[in-house]
Amino acid sequence: MSGLFAKVAWPLIQGHKIVLYRIPSPPRIAMKPAAALILGIISTFALGAAHAEIYQWKDASGRTVVSDTPPPGNAAKEANVIGKQQPVVKGEVAGEKPAEAPKPVAEKDLDFKKRQQEARDKADKEAKEQKAEADRKENCERARGNLAAIESGYRVAAFDEKGERKILDEGQRKEEMDRYREIVTQSCK
Repeated sequence: MSGLFAKVAWPLIQGHKIVLYRIPSPPRIAMKPAAALILGIISTFALGAAHAEIYQWKDASGRTVVSDTPPPGNAAKEANVIGKQQPVVKGEVAGEKPAEAPKPVAEKDLDFKKRQQEARDKADKEAKEQKAEADRKENCERARGNLAAIESGYRVAAFDEKGERKILDEGQRKEEMDRYREIVTQSCK
């Protein structure tokens, strides 16, 4: 046994201790935790110093001066501070009206209940309208069917007060035709 098989495969087959018991090396860390902490602290202080205020003012000869130190004497009152955030009054933004005060919980609850009641009323109204429309369509179809049956010329019977079946004569037939035509004109719009 020589060559690559002897070096690679044979130890695997035999369960060689180098292969089975080898301790993996830990992964390399680019920076130690202490160094990262120190770098973070230094960068925090550096950023604080970088946010220094810059002053701009006009000196006695009329030239504009820009500096990181405040102007001497009376010019300090007239100097513009660049990089300093201007104080903003709560609720006031340039060109906007102040916001209304938040509503109390009881008032919010009352508004919520009112909106719920309005939604229920609207849903009930729509349901009634849909039911009325369905009833109207059903009456229209029934009246059209009855009118077609009477106009067909076949004998038509109706029930009297006693529940007995009676065949309609021509006068009664004409009255029923007129009544069904009127129902069709009212229901089938």
